[in-house]
Parts: sequence; structure tokens; C-alpha cells
Amino acid sequence: MTRRALVFDAGGVIIRWQPRQLVRRALPAFARDEATAGAVAAAIFDTTDRDADWAQFDLGRVEPDALAARIAARTGYPVQQLRALIADIPEHLEPMPASVALLGRVRAAGHRLALLSNMPRPHAAHLEDRHAFFGWFEARVFSGRVGLMKPERAMFDHARQLLALDLEHALFIDDLPANIEAARKLGWQALLFENAVQCEAALRDGGWL
Repeated sequence: MTRRALVFDAGGVIIRWQPRQLVRRALPAFARDEATAGAVAAAIFDTTDRDADWAQFDLGRVEPDALAARIAARTGYPVQQLRALIADIPEHLEPMPASVALLGRVRAAGHRLALLSNMPRPHAAHLEDRHAFFGWFEARVFSGRVGLMKPERAMFDHARQLLALDLEHALFIDDLPANIEAARKLGWQALLFENAVQCEAALRDGGWL
């Protein structure tokens, strides 16, 4: 009997990712309130195409100091504060307790677990070293290690081939609609994550739990 597989995104699904909070702390003169923080976060963490500064970091093609210099040159934000912001991110990437508890229930149900995440190498390594539950995933596909990123087809194809997935028995879970749409176009079953309660209810409705 084929074991079913759940393939999770990391940031915003099982790991906290609150870019507005990060920029308000690191760049208070620019991110003065929620509206300006949103604009600053969008300028820094832009991954709309693979040539964007942060996308290149996610892909493992630029190191933190060079990333800060690139963003400073493009935006005018102080490079020292950008370096501090980038250095602060690993400590910001804390597990979301309700999501980790849900992972435990999925694991107890006997399903295979995998990660498919746009994440740079140093952040992935930090999380793996810090949190034992990352060992629950039989494969951890991080963009910074494979040089591919969502929502590109190659990233999904890589995960499918690595895990030898039968897509009739696999479900992809992500918090970004663009990634969900891309997965579905490639034949994946996909679930948009809003919070752990909503996700668990959808998994139960779909017969996964």
C-alpha cells in the first residue's frame, strides 16, 4: 500500500516569518508604522523574480554581506542596519507551536513528511541544528541548497523525483497562493495554509487525519 506524503513549506507554515516585525526593529526610521513597514519589507524581501536580491540569497548565489550591500545600493537603506537585520533573522525563525503539534499528529498517522521551502542555506542549517523535529522530514528541499525556487516547475519536479512521489497520494501545503496555484497546475494536490486550526480541519475533511 502506498504511503501518503505531506510536503510542507517552512516559513509562515511551521516557522514564524514576520518581515514587518523585523524591519520595524532594524530600520525604525524607515519602517515607522505598519504601512511603511510593509513597504520596506516588500523592498527588502522581494522574490518576485529570481534576479531580485533576496531571491538570489534564497538561491544560494549571494552571501549576507554582499546581500546587504546590494539592497543598500538599490534602496538607500543604511548598510550597517541591513547587515544587522540579516544577522537577526535566524533568531527570529522560531517554530510555530500549533503547527509543530500538527506535524506530530500527521506523523503519528503514518504519513511521509517532507519540506519544500524557499530558504537560504544559513537559515536552513540554523533551523536543522536547533530543532530536533526537522529530523521528522525524510527530505528537506531548500532553495539555497538545490539552486531552485518555488513557484518554478523545476523546484516541484525536483521534490517529486527525489521523493518518488505518486501525486495522487501526496499533498503540498504552503501559505502563498502563487505557490499553491503553480503546484496545482503541475498536477499536485495543494492546500493553502492559513493557520494550524484551519489546516488540520482541511486535512480531516480530506481524509488525511
